[in-house]
Amino acid sequence: MRRAVFPGSFDPITLGHLNIIERALPLFDEIIIAIGVNAEKKYMWSLEERTAFIEKIFTKEAKIKVKTYNGLTVHFCKTEKADFILRGLRNTSDFNYEQSIAQTNAAMEGIESIFLVASPAIAHISSSIVRDVQRNGGNISEMVPTNVQKES
Repeated sequence: MRRAVFPGSFDPITLGHLNIIERALPLFDEIIIAIGVNAEKKYMWSLEERTAFIEKIFTKEAKIKVKTYNGLTVHFCKTEKADFILRGLRNTSDFNYEQSIAQTNAAMEGIESIFLVASPAIAHISSSIVRDVQRNGGNISEMVPTNVQKES
């Protein structure tokens, strides 16, 4: 079984995340959307809200599982018997950041990273931009799924 982990904080999940997931579905038998938990980080949406957003979006997609984890992503991959980490790239800065992490993950645990380049129409979207717009009273409707908009 080709199983991939798509890790992130998903604070919140964006249309960019959805674009990567939807395009990756034909490549894998199962994709685990893995919400990383970092006690040091201050989140805008609770873990329960983020999990609910994602589960609601993919309620009819049997190939998608939603789980949370602590610690290293490669250790979570091993626990879940996933051989791949799925990552989206918006620009060269993302690639430069992700490249060394991917090389470390491969060296540590033999987990391969699969990169999909974001579609141009949504490449400008990031969770941090969504949080900033939301925090300052702006309209996030063009950046997040409908269920996230309703809860914001």
